Amino acid sequence: MTATVTAYRSEALLVMNRESFDAHFDRPRLDRLRSLVALPDPIWTDELDSAQARARLATADLIVSSWGVPRLTADRLAAAPRLKAVFHAAGSVRSLADGVLWSRDIVLTSAADANAIPVAEYTLAAIILAGKKAPFLAADAATAYRGWGQLQGFGDLSNFRRTIGVVGFSRIGRRVVDLLRVLDGPSVLVADPHADPAEVEAAGAQLVSLDELLPRVDVLSLHAPALPSTYQMIGARELACLPDRATVINTARGSLIDSAALAEECRTGRLFAILDVTDPEPLQPDSPLRSTHNVMVTPHIAGSLGTEIHRLTDHTLAELTRWLAGEPLQHRITADIFPLTA
Repeated sequence: MTATVTAYRSEALLVMNRESFDAHFDRPRLDRLRSLVALPDPIWTDELDSAQARARLATADLIVSSWGVPRLTADRLAAAPRLKAVFHAAGSVRSLADGVLWSRDIVLTSAADANAIPVAEYTLAAIILAGKKAPFLAADAATAYRGWGQLQGFGDLSNFRRTIGVVGFSRIGRRVVDLLRVLDGPSVLVADPHADPAEVEAAGAQLVSLDELLPRVDVLSLHAPALPSTYQMIGARELACLPDRATVINTARGSLIDSAALAEECRTGRLFAILDVTDPEPLQPDSPLRSTHNVMVTPHIAGSLGTEIHRLTDHTLAELTRWLAGEPLQHRITADIFPLTA
């Protein structure tokens, strides 16, 4: 009589808040995950410190995380001796990653590439609307319905042969540069000290310094990570270098801009701004950025929302499938690139 050998199935634990779990895992995607790994009950948790969560951590080979995951500290990871990989089904891993991940050689992946898609799409839409100054005209009741022949103080309402400045040739910045091809004859300038000039040129843009870029652009779009070196990199001096009626777009991190300096430039009518992120976030109720017609603020909606979240799930499940098959990962975050991530 031949004994039956059962193949070992890696055990997974989902770690995220309830809202994220419901958004990521509809029935087909949860079934797909179950086909790949073992999911003992409870399959999901939003904390890692209770006795129940620690019991699940003790046998987990991998974690699938998303928004709401607690930081994976040394203490929490010590309770997970079998843990080999963390698959983050969202963008930034800064809030969860701890140095012990690297010391234990735990694999960490991110769905940031998938999350870059809607951010780049939003940015393209913002650039096009900025060309026509549409958000600012709509917000100004005194001019909104007087007709195009009566408009003053908004600059050249055009998207033809405009100069777009992209700060940060990141995964999102690269997508924005590519999407800008839909415009007619744009000049695209990129400022990024880490970018390869040949790669920027191949994408259809020109790599220049930030100081060279600023006075030449009609629209300035920010796509740099939040680092000590990029804190308020667009301050009063940089804003003063922008041409009159230029528009600043920020879909990256609010800390990249000196909010007070931007508010003052927009209050005077010299500059315009479309901000999906702010510093602080949300803005204080009395922030001048909230009450200036030259500023449009949206509540951090450029990233994945609604059905877009399923794209993050699919991206993560594909990466998990590669890992289980022993194939090269496409979206691993390593210790050397982590400092440059958003």
